[in-house]
Amino acid sequence: MFPGVEAKDAKLSFETALTKLESIVESMESGEVPLAELLAKFEEGNKLLKVCETRLKDAELKIEQLKKSKDGVTFAKFEASRES
Repeated sequence: MFPGVEAKDAKLSFETALTKLESIVESMESGEVPLAELLAKFEEGNKLLKVCETRLKDAELKIEQLKKSKDGVTFAKFEASRES
């Protein structure tokens, strides 16, 4: 799994994690969050950031793999077996 990321956060999609992270940043920037809650939000934001970074790295690796294969797709020779 991802270091420092809880199991429930590790299952989040990139879009969901980013939306939650944006919400946390907005609330922190409002200046209306008590210090204790601010620290908790900062910690949660760091976990969500790690999830987003991991998802982006995974996507980047997948794109690189596709670029390396001919025309973005690798085809294996298909041989049909006929049963009599």
